[in-house]
Amino acid sequence: MKIISGNRSFDLDEFMKKPLFAHLSTMADEGPRESPVWFYWEDQCIWIIGTPPSDTFPKRIEENSKCAIGIVDFDRRTGKVLHAGFRGSATVEKFDKGIATRLLTRYLGPNEEEWSPNFQGLGDSNVLIKFVPETVVVRDQSYAPSGE
Repeated sequence: MKIISGNRSFDLDEFMKKPLFAHLSTMADEGPRESPVWFYWEDQCIWIIGTPPSDTFPKRIEENSKCAIGIVDFDRRTGKVLHAGFRGSATVEKFDKGIATRLLTRYLGPNEEEWSPNFQGLGDSNVLIKFVPETVVVRDQSYAPSGE
């Protein structure tokens, strides 16, 4: 993975530990599509849970593995704008309960019994998307906020 960073950069691994939304961009016959997703960063790969047929991005990835992912950490009050833009390829993988649990724990907390029923008991009807980045642009685009 090639990291492209300028003089205003940040630590990618620390950034990827945050429970932020990622935006997965894939191609369809009708043109590009974007899906907001939760993610898990492990061994320089991004993992995403898919639930076919309600999630259509797994099918698009099977048809065209090239995709992009954008993640932004933004705070209007402080002017913080951290952006990581990934380009690479993804594959649809068999569901792995361990990866899925690590992913969901970041967003929902450690106690699965307290999670929304939407996220409890995921299994073989789900898939995992494994995104392998070729390049990532890491930019701190923060600014000094104006007084309110």
